[in-house]
Amino acid sequence: MVTANIDLSHKTIFVTGAAGFIGANLVLALLRTVKNVQVIGIDNMNEYYDVAIKEYRLQQIDELAASKSGSSWTFIHGNIADAALIQDIFKKYTPSVVVNLAAQAGVRYSITNPDVYIESNLLGFYNLLEACRHSYDDGAAGVAHLVYASSSSVYGSNKKVPYSTEDKVDNPVSLYAATKKSDELMAHAYAKLYNIPSTGLRFFTVYGPAGRPDMAYFGFTNKLVHGDTIQIFNYGNCKRDFTYVDDIVEGVQRVMTCAPERQNGEDGLPVPPYRIYNIGNNHPENLLDFVDILQQELIRAGILPSTYDFKSHTKLVPMQPGDVPVTYADVTALQRDFGFKPATSLRDGLRHFAQWYKKFYLA
Repeated sequence: MVTANIDLSHKTIFVTGAAGFIGANLVLALLRTVKNVQVIGIDNMNEYYDVAIKEYRLQQIDELAASKSGSSWTFIHGNIADAALIQDIFKKYTPSVVVNLAAQAGVRYSITNPDVYIESNLLGFYNLLEACRHSYDDGAAGVAHLVYASSSSVYGSNKKVPYSTEDKVDNPVSLYAATKKSDELMAHAYAKLYNIPSTGLRFFTVYGPAGRPDMAYFGFTNKLVHGDTIQIFNYGNCKRDFTYVDDIVEGVQRVMTCAPERQNGEDGLPVPPYRIYNIGNNHPENLLDFVDILQQELIRAGILPSTYDFKSHTKLVPMQPGDVPVTYADVTALQRDFGFKPATSLRDGLRHFAQWYKKFYLA
């Protein structure tokens, strides 16, 4: 077990991608569980998917923040690719912990829209690293811990499963994966050069209420509700390590409190205070089984009728470019260091999603 060395109470925490799926849930958790915390959030509110969902998430945060005396919530509508804006935020709020969850997500979208991935995932992350670097200027305490989102996509088409953080990840099969691996490399370089404690988290297929509509479970639901046909890739022979969003958030919070220790090597120079962890369910589900459970929960929630002709609305198709047949997280390091691993079952998670979907779209 690693030792917690950061007390989040009375701290200023900067969360990028704060209107995003994981970001918004993290902000909510911080406001619920941390005393006298100041949370600063930024999001560019882009239209990659329905902005109404992002606005819904922000509304949930606003309502909770209004009820929390002693804590505060500030939202900034802006882009992390704007270096001047990031510099101003760091100067004004001097965050102690930075959690970078802002990114252009999606493997398939990166094939046709590469520019936005370079802007957000590379330039935006570089701006944050530079801001963290200069937070120590003139002897200031600066950023105690930078936590950032990586992705299971960095494992590409690795044949060895489960995926371990000890595995080589030098063969990305999408630009999205390449940008995430690049973030890990840049963070390592800045940790070495400027002694910035940083931890990267490789997330595995995150799902849950108010999630991203481009994810399979959400897209399938939309199509089934409208009577459209869903496509099941690789003829159903895909496996995904589906991870419920609350488990992801708990993992992020635990990691936030445990910054890698600064120390010098035999050469007198900093040993990079740098770690990487997988956060996944450690239990990959076959896509056909996943779709079957989703159908059952949509019927249970009253979103689909019990007589729904499911087979006539499904089509088995080949693998898409950039996709991989399996994702499977080895979470040994996470368990060893934090005594934690995600545990929400796929059925429970999809049940929560179906209940939210009905309330949000069909109520």
